[in-house]
Amino acid sequence: MRILHTSDWHIGRTFHGVDLLGDQECALRAIAELVTAERVDVVVLPGDVYDRSIPSADAIAVCNRGFEAIRAAGAVIVATSGNHDSPTRLGALGTFAAAGGLHLRCGIAEVARPVMVSDLHGEVAFYGIPYLEPEITRAELGVPQARSHAEILDAAMGLIRGDLAARTGVRSVVLAHAFVVGGEATGSERSISVGGVETVPLGAFEGIDYVALGHLHSPQILSESVRYSGSPLPYSFGERSHRKAVWVIDLDADGLSAVTRHELPVVRGLSQLSGTLEELLEAPEHAAAESDYVSATLTDQARPVDALRRLRERFPHAVHVEWVRPEGNPELHYRERVHGRRDTEIAQSFLTDVRGTPTSGEMTWLERALAAAVREQDGPTRAPARQSVAEDKPIADDGGTRLSGEGELDGDPELFGLTPPESDGGAGELTA
Repeated sequence: MRILHTSDWHIGRTFHGVDLLGDQECALRAIAELVTAERVDVVVLPGDVYDRSIPSADAIAVCNRGFEAIRAAGAVIVATSGNHDSPTRLGALGTFAAAGGLHLRCGIAEVARPVMVSDLHGEVAFYGIPYLEPEITRAELGVPQARSHAEILDAAMGLIRGDLAARTGVRSVVLAHAFVVGGEATGSERSISVGGVETVPLGAFEGIDYVALGHLHSPQILSESVRYSGSPLPYSFGERSHRKAVWVIDLDADGLSAVTRHELPVVRGLSQLSGTLEELLEAPEHAAAESDYVSATLTDQARPVDALRRLRERFPHAVHVEWVRPEGNPELHYRERVHGRRDTEIAQSFLTDVRGTPTSGEMTWLERALAAAVREQDGPTRAPARQSVAEDKPIADDGGTRLSGEGELDGDPELFGLTPPESDGGAGELTA
């Protein structure tokens, strides 16, 4: 029997606000073509079919077309729900879907009810373990004291082993959506530790011919028979160097005989670029990134205006822009940067950072505005105790509105829309 292991489709996911349904449909089409080319008998999908518990109508349509293409290619499908899925919604039409070759395992009651598929050597039992939250499932599994995912998985595997022991000469495949010790996260996975330890030991799957894991987004080998296939597309820039793939598994009469990695085509690449805005727009060495999703770190002396729109003139799929002042010191706190500086100096620096050097007329307006703000905050009884901001002298630390001294705003924090920058050396971020 030949099995294709894929997982974590996350249909309906966006990438920095960009709709990925078109890319996901391309990836599912590639999987269906591989099913045909490799004469695959069964496709296993251990969880996170959708990215949300309530997927959009468009996401459901893309997923259904993917399932239809795989079935048309000749494979039976066995799928479980993951931590992103709603097990109730995903499994709602499970009995009806099974008649068409799509077998959904989304509930505890189905853990020890395998999908049986026959080949020349006999039968193979496919057991599906959906994502099981300890707090919700421990009573139904008969382990009310369980607090960790390891304890819950042990209980589920106990049910599977009990069923498997009653079947003579049957080979076994387990689908599980879990974080197994030894696996490495990519950063685009959602944590599954909602109370209790999230990892489970590799030894929990002892005695199973093949274990198809879902949850982690890169292909990984934990043992010869226990593997993650990863997601069909990259879902973070941290995955830009990954080659997405599926595993094709061969079972003979004695169990696992071979596992082959098949890389999926790159639908759209990911590129991280750094430089001034003009450098990124003009440098010929960035030509290869013009069709990629682009994350840009800008190093201009002043924050460029409308940077993302301008980047998209060359990189139409730019999705993320971050500005980092070249001389910025991320270890220098805002309080230290402004200590001993005059109010107008601080305000002038801020304006220069965000929109360019202010004119002399703008500085005159700013000085008058700051002076008016101090008078309004202090009132007539407090004014004599302070120096005029318009005189451009340091302000005494008397608890009124401050932009100098300790570098904090004790008055209105939205004064003229001028709020202190973060203490990260002047980095800013814009996301599409």
